[in-house]
Amino acid sequence: MTLLSDQEIGTALRDLPGWQRHRSELRRSVTFATFREGIDAVSRIAGLADAADHHPDIDIRWRTVTFILATHDEGGITERDTAMARAINEVAGI
Repeated sequence: MTLLSDQEIGTALRDLPGWQRHRSELRRSVTFATFREGIDAVSRIAGLADAADHHPDIDIRWRTVTFILATHDEGGITERDTAMARAINEVAGI
């Protein structure tokens, strides 16, 4: 897997509502209606991440869940990250 160029990342972000680039990572925070809804979404995303063998860093703060994506083996953002970001948006209902 190769790193995406700055231009490729910018293009991908146009189709990924809520995601932002932060250095060599993609980040997105989602505030759910309840704590339980956030936990349920994290559980569904964990299943997708296991199936893809590509796992986001996840920070849970009450109803707000932050997802951080980077392909650590490559040292930055790859297609695996943008694909997982799309999957997270679908699970989160965005």
